[in-house]
Amino acid sequence: MIGVSSALDGIGYSSLAYLRKLSAETLKIDQSFVRGMLHDEGGLAFVQGIIALARTFGRKTVAEGIEAHELIRILIDAGCQYAQGYGIAYPMSAGEFLKWRADKL
Repeated sequence: MIGVSSALDGIGYSSLAYLRKLSAETLKIDQSFVRGMLHDEGGLAFVQGIIALARTFGRKTVAEGIEAHELIRILIDAGCQYAQGYGIAYPMSAGEFLKWRADKL
């Protein structure tokens, strides 16, 4: 094993039937659902459902589009393991990342 894993992107728009067939370790929750969680109870319930479904199938979850810090606590409480978005950090080169990470420690 060389430390490479795969993620199934587009959860919410893709057929969930592929969960049992594909070997993806991680499900990416589309930013359109994540961003709506603060203002839409249905959006929050949908994201919580995806996280619960991923857990049932032994998958990890990553939430896309984190731009508001309030979303981070909600996602952690729901059991989401990973997140990405400008509210955490902007895209950066490997060298910039190493400096950014060192500054966070």
